[in-house]
Amino acid sequence: MHVQFANIVVFCVVGALFVILNVSVVSRILRPTVRDPEKYETYECGEPAIGSAWIRFDMRFYTIALVFVIFAVEVAFMYPWALVFKQLSAVGPFVFIEMVVFLLILAVGFIYAWAKGDLEWVRSIASQRGGPEGRSGSNPGNQTDSSERKNAA
Repeated sequence: MHVQFANIVVFCVVGALFVILNVSVVSRILRPTVRDPEKYETYECGEPAIGSAWIRFDMRFYTIALVFVIFAVEVAFMYPWALVFKQLSAVGPFVFIEMVVFLLILAVGFIYAWAKGDLEWVRSIASQRGGPEGRSGSNPGNQTDSSERKNAA
């Protein structure tokens, strides 16, 4: 009985030595040893790091990402359902109505996000401040309009 445990112990020791040898010794021999200052810079999606990392991101990035995740999960739920739909059709129209209700709930959420304007990537500055879009004298950049100048005076 001890021989069987000895085989397991020897196997675990050889496996641990193999991992340690590869991680510490072989990797030092094979890896490049060039020390460039570029190696120590932050890498972000292929773009050079400019400025501080502590800046405010627009919420549209997160909204678009959440909408993508929601519809990706929807496809993940619909694919297996579609594969077994013929076998489930024996239950009756309940299975089909259940998926239609699921799609309607997602459609209502999508229409709400679209109507709210969260899916529009480019917004005018006037709409971000709460003013009507397209009004004359909208504020490009950081310029103040006449009502703000009167209040400041």
